[in-house]
Amino acid sequence: MTNLAGLDSRALIRVSGEDAKSFLNNLLTQEVETLGEGELRFGALLSPPGRLLFDLFLFGDGDAVLLDVAADRREALIQRLSMYKLRARVEVAADDRPVTASWPAVAEGFVADPRTALLGGRRYGETGTTTAPEADYDAHRLAVGVPDPARDTAVDRTYPIEADFDLLNGIDFAKGCFVGQETTSRMKRRGAIRNRMLPLVFDGPAPAVGAEVLLNGDRRAGEVMTGADGSAIALLRLDRIDGDLTVEGRSVTVRRPDWMPVEPAPHSED
Repeated sequence: MTNLAGLDSRALIRVSGEDAKSFLNNLLTQEVETLGEGELRFGALLSPPGRLLFDLFLFGDGDAVLLDVAADRREALIQRLSMYKLRARVEVAADDRPVTASWPAVAEGFVADPRTALLGGRRYGETGTTTAPEADYDAHRLAVGVPDPARDTAVDRTYPIEADFDLLNGIDFAKGCFVGQETTSRMKRRGAIRNRMLPLVFDGPAPAVGAEVLLNGDRRAGEVMTGADGSAIALLRLDRIDGDLTVEGRSVTVRRPDWMPVEPAPHSED
């Protein structure tokens, strides 16, 4: 059965005008110049030091680009883009069309989620009849093990690679410059990735946001970001995920998602 849910936590921005694609291409982690009609891509706007400010999807909408962003951050992104606009021939405006998700399959009229096929699809426009609440979609996302940067990161604190953007098609390393590119490219090139967001599984309710993940009872291995009964997303040190992990005194286990390749752990540092 394919489920459909309206995503009230998401909202749209329409960027139009002669320079729309080149304008966004100079800012975002994703290639925009080649974005086709009806095509969906995943990316982010970073701070100049390379930390996440806004996660977003980009949808080709004629000559314009729709940005699918966290609803409570839409106005902040509009202001940020307006600040960058300068003399670019672009218009940046809120778009009130709804966002709908389908899962586990891509329903008719939907576009495949570019992060992983396991997440189903997205649609912009008429919602139609939904069959499930947004909470069910979020539970599916947790089961797939994909972070939601709008919920799982603090603004301007987390690097996109820590939030798995490089593994979820959120960064085009072959494109030209974007805001924060130097730090992002250096982290990838050196391969010195110490922290990543990974799913935890456990019995009972989710730990408190910010709860410490401990290795062998006393070594800090990371912190819980968000979660639900039985599963959560945590930002973890990759050199401290093998062993006896606990959160708030409860045993937890790291679950490596199917979409995540096995990476060599960095050398342990005390």
